[in-house]
Amino acid sequence: MITFARMEYKATEIEGVYIIEPRVFNDARGYFFEAFKQSEFEEHIGKVNFIQDNESKSGYGVLRGLHYQKGDLSQAKLVRVIKGRVLDVAVDIRKSSPTFGKHVMVELSDENKRQFFIPRGFAHGFLVLSDEAIFTYKVDNVYAPQAEAAIRFDDPDLGIVWPINQQDVLTSEKDLKANAFRDAEYFE
Repeated sequence: MITFARMEYKATEIEGVYIIEPRVFNDARGYFFEAFKQSEFEEHIGKVNFIQDNESKSGYGVLRGLHYQKGDLSQAKLVRVIKGRVLDVAVDIRKSSPTFGKHVMVELSDENKRQFFIPRGFAHGFLVLSDEAIFTYKVDNVYAPQAEAAIRFDDPDLGIVWPINQQDVLTSEKDLKANAFRDAEYFE
């Protein structure tokens, strides 16, 4: 019988945002790891009632974000990459937070198998660095189009350095028309 070691929960410089690294067991057949264990998650991060899993597939240079939902319809997210490589970003938009306007950036890939926990009160986005990426995430609230909001991914006030040329970025029309950070609706 194999006894599984616990995942490693790494606090970031922004309170409440965590990078989670699973223990991966590799052998001739492939690999195995626990991607989510509720009791362990709650011990390190707290109770989050995830109610839905989402998945997207994107090609190189696709940038999705910086998205969030406002008010009571906001979402906490637990994100990871099943295939490929992305640069994932969470921006603190909690006005009363000492890290308001700051961001955490982490590379997620099918190789490192990291996960990224983003609590409510953050804008979130990711950039695909591989030819293709399959990105999956758990959320604790349903999608609510009336509450959706976005901040420009390239807003200079945020200081996010995306590691590809601007002309190689592929994003939606909606994201191109997103608010500047200074005009966004924040959390209190």
